[in-house]
Amino acid sequence: MSKPVVAVLGLGAMGHAFAANLLKNDFVVQGWNRTKSRGEDLLDHGLQLADSAQQAVQGADVVLTMLSDGETTEQVLHDVSETLKSGATVCQMGTIGVEKTDALIGYFAAQRSDVIFIDAPVSGTKAPAENAQILVIASGDQSKAQAAEQVFAAISKGTRWLGEAGASSRMKLVVNSWLIGMVQSLAESTRLAEQFGFTPDDLWQVIEGGPLAAPYAKAKLGMMASEDFTPQMHLIWALKDARLALEAAEGQTSLPALPNIVNVWQDAVDAGFGQQDLAVIHQYLKK
Repeated sequence: MSKPVVAVLGLGAMGHAFAANLLKNDFVVQGWNRTKSRGEDLLDHGLQLADSAQQAVQGADVVLTMLSDGETTEQVLHDVSETLKSGATVCQMGTIGVEKTDALIGYFAAQRSDVIFIDAPVSGTKAPAENAQILVIASGDQSKAQAAEQVFAAISKGTRWLGEAGASSRMKLVVNSWLIGMVQSLAESTRLAEQFGFTPDDLWQVIEGGPLAAPYAKAKLGMMASEDFTPQMHLIWALKDARLALEAAEGQTSLPALPNIVNVWQDAVDAGFGQQDLAVIHQYLKK
């Protein structure tokens, strides 16, 4: 089976990893980023770096979007809509929430019914993405997604299909709500441990080998111990995801802890911590 030509719109940490892994697997990759320099290091590896999103999607069989937020994603996909080839597959892979996802599903159904739209956010952060160890959470018409599945196989450890388009973005908010709550709890527990004279390493040694010893918790405790908050997931983007979860739940489900986390994390972002890993919330509480 010949490999599809892939356009990657958004070459930040995750999109850059997608493009790099596709190039390693001998795909033709056309990339675009608002700040063009983000993709220049991949030129020697074969990336065709476009000057515009429209140029990037020309002739592409599969288009991946990994952009900063729902508004940007919607604008870019509207801009490229007329340029997409008939039969192309658009895979929206960012965390953009329920409202924008449903709006894009409706837009493509009405404006470009010949284009396949796959809702495909991912579970995983920068380092797993670079090592093709993320999980793609996909929803949409799987029977028409053979080209997309070839792409997913090159950038991930697997794909979990959840049914009709829109289901994946909902599940991504569930996963991220859990992750956000875990990091806040871990930061608070670590501060309490430190008050009692224990280190983050002491805490890990107590829980290691038991049911509480999540690898993710170990990684975040390591950041808190070393005070190295090189971002795997920026605090500002985690805050964005928390707000998206609250918006989706509004009027339907009570999430009493999440608004408190949003308030604390907004204060941390306002204090200048937003561009560091979300584990930096420990440092904010400490200061």
